[in-house]
Amino acid sequence: MSVLACGRVADVAAEDAATGPGRAGCNNGRVTRASLNKQPHEVASMFDDVAERYDLTNDVLSLGQDRRWRKEVAKAVDARPVQKVLDLAAGTATSSLPFARTGAYVVPCDFSLGMLQVGKKKHTWLPFTAGDATRLPFRDDTFDAVTISFGLRNVQDTDAALREMYRVTRPGGRVVICEFSHPTWAPFRTVYTEYLMRALPPVARSVSSNPDAYVYLAESIRAWPDQAGLAERLQKAGWSKVAWRNLTGGVVALHRGFKES
Repeated sequence: MSVLACGRVADVAAEDAATGPGRAGCNNGRVTRASLNKQPHEVASMFDDVAERYDLTNDVLSLGQDRRWRKEVAKAVDARPVQKVLDLAAGTATSSLPFARTGAYVVPCDFSLGMLQVGKKKHTWLPFTAGDATRLPFRDDTFDAVTISFGLRNVQDTDAALREMYRVTRPGGRVVICEFSHPTWAPFRTVYTEYLMRALPPVARSVSSNPDAYVYLAESIRAWPDQAGLAERLQKAGWSKVAWRNLTGGVVALHRGFKES
């Protein structure tokens, strides 16, 4: 696991304090904004800072669309009673609840201790687990389904994470990835990009405990590969029958793949 103590984070953040796109900021010894290099300690600390109001902020910034996206993820995962589901980048476990309601055994996993602590207060019965997506603390062939929503682009080594997901999935199991992507209609894509970089930060300032974190999130969305690019990376990691479908005009894409029996 790569979660580092906040005291150690402060030393690194202080060196980067400051100044322009892609740099980490520091506020009272805490990382306020990770860089696009996605150093694990920066990203984890940044999410620690936004944990308390994270779900509310997401709801506001997505104009309520995040609820619809979660429903589509639940349909794609298609969890069944007794099945084991790994929910990566689960945060406070809002994304895990639909799987638990089906009777599946769901493990919410995240590398932000702040997120896990907030989630544990709300959902004491869930087996919250601290873990790094590139080095998962689980045995081979454990889960019937592995899913990650809006977290893969925050992992420093995307390909390593996709391989780890493959490793811990049982033969015949599936992966479902929900992530921001590239709108398919060019005029809308232009409007969306303007929203990300101009409207999102001011809105975040009104509802988030750490609005600088959402500047990083906007930048990371713009830098993320398109639908076909992510599908290719899934295939290279070993997943078969890889496919995707667009949600909200491609603002979000839902990718799915299978581990051959």
